[in-house]
Amino acid sequence: MQTEEIVKLVTKLVIDKLKDLENYKIPIGVSNRHVHVSQEDLEKLFGKGYVLTKKSELKQPGQFAANETVTIRGPKGEFEKVRILGPVREKSQVEISLTDGFRLGVKAPIKESGDLDNTPGLEIEGPCGSVEISQGTIVALRHIHMTPELAGKIGVKDKEIVEVETIGDRRGLLGDVLIRVSNKFDLEMHIDLDEANACCLKNNDFVILHKAHN
Repeated sequence: MQTEEIVKLVTKLVIDKLKDLENYKIPIGVSNRHVHVSQEDLEKLFGKGYVLTKKSELKQPGQFAANETVTIRGPKGEFEKVRILGPVREKSQVEISLTDGFRLGVKAPIKESGDLDNTPGLEIEGPCGSVEISQGTIVALRHIHMTPELAGKIGVKDKEIVEVETIGDRRGLLGDVLIRVSNKFDLEMHIDLDEANACCLKNNDFVILHKAHN
């Protein structure tokens, strides 16, 4: 094979690889501590018949940051002005970082959102009352939202665990990333503030998805 042909072949392989990586780029959404509430708990916090009001849309369809905020309180400390995310859910849930847990005095496990079994509770205080949830405080397992169509193209499936490579000054590899697939999702990876700070990531940065090694 002539040198010119080799150069062309290598160039093509590099371009194809770059295109492949481009298809695997996942935008980042950094989640600060926040609360999801049931309608029953919302009314205890804000009054009978209360409806959440929308501050801003989130990237995931139908999800929004509410104007309403609450205080969350644990055995050792509290955080004020913690935002509620809507819409209301079947069960109330508080999502914090591991660092937040030290200040609150709770040992929240790393779990998928909605998996509330064997999790600690907290007090949630609003302008009209407070709610003591017996369970529901978690550190959300980092995860990627995507549509079934995109999951098929990438070759991953719902509940699969993958790795992502971060880009930038603190480049690294993050394991134990959960894939969540639904036609109600838009492509986005969710991490908390601890993870974002450790990897120098912010909203709308991106990571590159890799299939996890066995």
